[in-house]
Amino acid sequence: MTLKFARLGTAGNEQPAVIAQDADGTEKYFNLSSLTSDIDGAFLASDGIERTREALNKGELPEIPAAGLRIGAPVARPGAVVAIGLNYTAHAAESGATPPEVPVVFLKPSNTIAGPFDAAPIPPSSEKYDWEVELAIVIGREASYLSSVSEAEACIAGYAVANDLSEREYQIPGSAGQWTKGKSLPGSTPLGPWLVPASDVDPGNLRLQTLVNGEARQDSTTSDMIFDPATIVHHLSQYMVLEPGDVIITGTPEGVALSGRFPFIQPGDVVELEIDGLGRQRQEYFRATSGSATGTGHAVSFASTTA
Repeated sequence: MTLKFARLGTAGNEQPAVIAQDADGTEKYFNLSSLTSDIDGAFLASDGIERTREALNKGELPEIPAAGLRIGAPVARPGAVVAIGLNYTAHAAESGATPPEVPVVFLKPSNTIAGPFDAAPIPPSSEKYDWEVELAIVIGREASYLSSVSEAEACIAGYAVANDLSEREYQIPGSAGQWTKGKSLPGSTPLGPWLVPASDVDPGNLRLQTLVNGEARQDSTTSDMIFDPATIVHHLSQYMVLEPGDVIITGTPEGVALSGRFPFIQPGDVVELEIDGLGRQRQEYFRATSGSATGTGHAVSFASTTA
């Protein structure tokens, strides 16, 4: 049985749920409140995925009507969001970079996490806001100084879709351009809609796609990755402690606006991102106003059970 973990409700008040098929093959949402108050590191570290399977098999989880409810990020605010750069061969080429021999690592603030259907702010002065569909890893157990890639693989709880939104003018040119500046903006890491357990995903050959206003931009597979997920987790564990609930976004394939082939995101644009088996995101973009504390005080989209 393939499970999809989700968090439903208004921002800051999401409730944990799991999507599973009934005997007729119909997908339904089930309430996880009897097992956990949230889908977070504590839940994942305490065998929450397997406890959910057992509870579903025993018929212990009540069904919930989810139509019309907002779908939030599938993991409560992580302690760390770690990102990998230039991890697809073709994207490195379109960026004019030599494929790295070791993973390129940077950090994003955890407050950049947003729901997969939330309206997305473009920074007030931004002219080069860019999309990046990415496979996200969610950590399920502490990883520190791991001795092997196989040990690292056992630390992965599951996978999700992420969008690593990037302001290229802030990121790249001259002495003022820095990756942290370009990739730390409010709402710049939409995540979800679901967390799918690692046991239900083959991360080695997943199709990733991005559409902007219905037109194809990115269309690739994770087989073009330079460093696979387990290798990334093993590498990171040599330099930092990864904790349950932490999120790693693993790089983007070719087809970003930075390539020069496409215009950057404009107010009113709709960006859709999808990874096989992990669901689809949809964000409509608006111009954030100066003086706003977060730039995200805008109406959010809501998703049905078919999202």
